[in-house]
Amino acid sequence: MPDATPETHVIAYRAAEALLEARDPRGALKLLDPLITVHPENTAARLLRARAFFLGAQLRLAELEFQLVLEREPDNSFAHFALGRTLERAGRDAEALRHFRLAAALDPRPDYVTAARFEETP
Repeated sequence: MPDATPETHVIAYRAAEALLEARDPRGALKLLDPLITVHPENTAARLLRARAFFLGAQLRLAELEFQLVLEREPDNSFAHFALGRTLERAGRDAEALRHFRLAAALDPRPDYVTAARFEETP
């Protein structure tokens, strides 16, 4: 990001959020990749990039980004839930269930609890 400033980084991040909301994961990635190159420690940008990978059906890349976020923030319930969805979409249901249950334990939101299927045995 030549001539980038903290303000332009925020603008790029917000624009990437808007593109993701508009279901344009490729456009979001184009904005996020240079931002993460400059700020690899930015967990929020990495989480947004993981969501873009997921929406773009790049499941392995999404999985790696969600895992990186969870290494930094193991109590991030959304990252656990989203990683669970990623693994589920990849046909890895047993691994997904573990992350759904962690998400629900961290934050008992109805969608997390439903995905966790606590009434079933693992």
